[in-house]
Formats: sequence, C-alpha cells, structure tokens
Amino acid sequence: MNLRIYSINVLFFSMLMATTITFAQQAPRIIEVNVPNSPLVSFRIVIRSGSVNDPAGKEGLNVLTAAMIGQGGSRSLSYQQIVDKLYPWAAEIRVQADKEVTTIIGEVHRDHLEEFFGILWELIASPRFDPEDFARNKDEHLNYLKNTLRGNDDENLGKSGLNLLMYVNHPYHAVVAGTVQGLNAITLDDIKAFHRAMYTQGRIVFGIAGGYPKELIDRVRKDLALLPVGSYAEVPLPKPVQPVGVEGMIIEKDNRATAVSFGYPIDVTRADKDYYALLVANSYLGEHRTFNGVLMNHLRGDRGLNYGDYSYIENFIQDGGSTFPDPNIPRRQQFFSVWIRPVEPKNAHFAIRAAMREVQLLVENGLTKEQFETTRDFLINYSKLWVQTQSRRLGYVMDSEFYGTPYYVDYVAKQLSDLTAADVNAAIKKHLQANNYYLSIVAKDAGPLREALLLNAPSPIQYNNPNVPVDILAQDKAIQALPIDINKEKFRIVPSGDLFEK
Repeated sequence: MNLRIYSINVLFFSMLMATTITFAQQAPRIIEVNVPNSPLVSFRIVIRSGSVNDPAGKEGLNVLTAAMIGQGGSRSLSYQQIVDKLYPWAAEIRVQADKEVTTIIGEVHRDHLEEFFGILWELIASPRFDPEDFARNKDEHLNYLKNTLRGNDDENLGKSGLNLLMYVNHPYHAVVAGTVQGLNAITLDDIKAFHRAMYTQGRIVFGIAGGYPKELIDRVRKDLALLPVGSYAEVPLPKPVQPVGVEGMIIEKDNRATAVSFGYPIDVTRADKDYYALLVANSYLGEHRTFNGVLMNHLRGDRGLNYGDYSYIENFIQDGGSTFPDPNIPRRQQFFSVWIRPVEPKNAHFAIRAAMREVQLLVENGLTKEQFETTRDFLINYSKLWVQTQSRRLGYVMDSEFYGTPYYVDYVAKQLSDLTAADVNAAIKKHLQANNYYLSIVAKDAGPLREALLLNAPSPIQYNNPNVPVDILAQDKAIQALPIDINKEKFRIVPSGDLFEK
C-alpha cells in the first residue's frame, strides 16, 4: 500500500502540538490525523453513498440504512445496550447523511478505546437490523418529513424548496431524508441489500484522529479487509438547468412569518481556483451568522428586518449551535444561495428586494481594494476557527481528499494570500449574476404575495421604530421599487402538504 505522509502544526485545545496526517492511496483508504497528546480519539468513516444512490421509488433508502447504524443495534448488542455502554464513557456514535456521502462519526476517551472501537466497527460491518429499530427509525424519518419539515421548520422548508427547484430531473432532486412514499416503500430486506452493496471496501474512507496507539491501525486494516470488496462508480450528474428570470414557488402554510431562500447552481467547487475568490466575495456579502456581511448589516443591522441574512457558495449545513458548517457534506456540484431568515409578512416583499439588491451591487461594482483586503484578512483568520476540534479537523482533511486538494484550511490561507481584488471581481463577473434566480418562499398568504411579485408592486418597508436615519429612508425608496423579473409561467403556489410526497 502506497502512503503519502506530511506533517503540519495544529492549534488544538489552545496548545500547539505536532500532528501527522497520513493518507492511504489505495482502497480501502485510511486517513490518520495523529495528535499524540490528545486524550480523545475521533473517528469519521465516510461511505461513498448518499441520496444520489437511492433507487427510484425508494427515496430515503440511504439515510434509513445509515439510521440503522447510528440509531440501531449491532450483532452483539441491542440499541439500548449500546446507549447504556456509551453514556458513562461520555462517548458518541452518530451518522450524517447527505447527497454524495454518508459519515459515521464517533468519539471516545482513549481509556475506553478498545471496547468502543469494537462496538463502532460491529455497527458498521454487522448491524443488528432489528425489526423494532427499523420501525422506529422509519417512523422518525416519516415524522420529520410530514410534521417537522412541512409543519414546524420554515427555514429548512424554504431551503428544501430551493433544492427542489434547482435540481429537477437530477440525482440531487429529492431531499436527503427522502420522500413519504419512498420511505413507506422501503422494507427491512431493502436495507440489508443496500448495506451489502454500499458498505464495502471500494466505497469506504476510514478517518481517525487523536492519541490512538499505532497498533490500532493494524486492527483497522484487518477489519476493513473483511468487508466485501465491492466497487465504486460515481452516479452521473447532468448539468443543472439555470433559471430564466425568477422562477420559483411560494410554499403556502399557516405560519406567522415568511422565510425566503433564493439562488442558482454554479459550476465551481473547492477543486477550482475561482472558488477561493468567490469565498472572499461571499464573506463580504453574507458570512453565516456573523456581522461581516453586508446582507446582515443592511437588512438586520440597519433595518431590524429579522434575525439574520446570509449567503453561500456551496451547500451549508450548520454544525449544531455553532456558526460553522458541518464537514463531510461534499458535493461534486454546488450552488450560490441567499437565506433570509423569517421576516414579518408585511416586509417580506421588501426583504426579498433588499437582498437581491445587495447581490446586484456586488455583481455590478465588485469589491474595492479596501473591502477586499479587510474581508480577506478576516476570512484567513476566521477559517482557523473551523477546526477547533480534532474531529472537525479530521473532517476537513477527508473533504480535501474528496476534492483532490491540499488540506483545506491551509489551502484557503495560501489561495487567499495570493489573491487580488481584481481576481475576486473577475470571479464575481464570471460566476455570479443578479437577474435569474430560483426563489423559494414559505408564506401564509401566498396569493397576494405572488400577485405583488408578478406586478412588481411597490413594497415600502413598515418600521416599528419611527427614528430611522434619513439615508436609510432614501435607500428604502430605491429598494421598494426594484424590478424583479418574475417568470410568470414558472412561479407557482404549492401547499406545504404536497411537498416530499413522491
């Protein structure tokens, strides 16, 4: 087995310590991030299987199979026995499924490593496939689609609506959780067959980080060798169709506020040089849950419209309650999007215009030299915070392997250091535009909102605070009349209960 080894330094738990990252180049691949002084051992086992591998009519098979590992028993232990074992160790085993990959994540203190690894590996290689676990997990996923996503989570409902719009007749079309009819059609035998086909040497990338003994790697190699050999071939991805004008839908439901997501596919990933220029442009526009972006400053800060307004140049799933993205959600195709967290219905039309105006200004004007330098310096430093734990660091190392790049956080610093404002502005002109969007809105009174959008009716903002600066009021007059080219033939109202059925 050919190995490529290099060493770097990592800031971990506020201590600088030597870290060795090792890649095994041949399948099954092993990625090591050895942090000798760490008392924790972290695992990220990536399976090259995602929702793109769901058979037609059984959408949700990948995520439900993963749930039988993360929330199910093993050959030797029931699910409850595993929970009882892990709790006093303060250890965890969980799964994270996305479009292209599924990741089994584990972490334990090294005092319990041997027994923990035995449980973890048996879950992966020999799940229990208990009928009770299957029924419980299926019910939970159906409940998520029918009640949580459609009923109680407007923000993610809007984002999921955007996904449906962007990826018609595309392997990315169904949400990762699947469909109601797809989940209902899945049997326990389907789960067993899918596990046999996907959890193989040809699809697995095994990641480990922390203060583990080197002999554990020998055990990992032996265990991997016992898996079916299998093979891996990428699911072909057609080029996504771009919107003509503003295409979209208003998802109608009885809610108190209006959530908005809009965007379009872009032909850029971390493997492309322009990605790093767009990373700067995006941070200037709307870094997630920070006041670094103009969206946040102008919509929330200046006008108090809502809690937050952000933009993204790739799929973003927030890691718990942090401001950071989850690692190990890589995709071969990405998209640009803007997320307007729920606003009062009376200001929804204005908020859409205000956010689209910020994108328009970015595309038309780019960044000044000062804006570029300030944003670049912020981003170089901010990116270091993405790897505050060794598990997240391991995740980013594995994502770099997916995209075929050097270690991402170091690569960001190098690429950004070499950029100029002209580079960023050229990437903006090449990859971003401000006229054609897919637009997903979650709103109560869909009919009047659709009519106002189609007519480009003025949408003056209604302030609760009468003491608004004169310059903001002057900007508001321009924003409230900003023309939006709604594609009347492709802008519809959809009841929330109709989504994710099939």
